[in-house]
Amino acid sequence: MFVEWPARSLLFMPGTIRAGGFHTYSPSQLQQIRSAGLKKDARTNGPAVMAYGIAGGYRPMRSTGKHGWSVHHIYDGNHPARGQEATTHAVKDGRYFTESACLVAAHPAADALAAEVPYFAWLLRHEAFVRFGFDPDAVF
Repeated sequence: MFVEWPARSLLFMPGTIRAGGFHTYSPSQLQQIRSAGLKKDARTNGPAVMAYGIAGGYRPMRSTGKHGWSVHHIYDGNHPARGQEATTHAVKDGRYFTESACLVAAHPAADALAAEVPYFAWLLRHEAFVRFGFDPDAVF
C-alpha cells in the first residue's frame, strides 16, 4: 500500500491554518498528543501531523529509517473536479487543515503522484468520501 489512512475523522484544532513559524498547543491539546503517544510537533505542518496521529493514523518509516512518510493533505488546492473552477485548499482553511479525514500518510512516490496526477488525487478524495463521508467540495 502506498498510502495509510487514519482510523477515524477528527478535527483537532478548528480554525488553525498552516502558517509560517511555530504553532502552540493548549493544555488539553497537549494531553491529546501525549495520550496518543506522540511527540509534540510545532512546525508549520505539525498540527496536521498531530491530527493524523491522534485519529489513529500510522506513518511507516522511509527507507532511510530516519523519518516517517509525509502527511499529505488530499485537498491541496490542485486538481478541481470537472466543471469546477477551484478545489478546497486545506492548509489555508481552518475547517480542514487539522481534519484527519483529508490526511493520509503517503509514500514519497504516492505523495508526488497526488501532486502531479489529477486522477490519483481524485482517487484519494473518493476514498475519503467512502471512508468518512468527507467531501468539502460536494462533488461525490
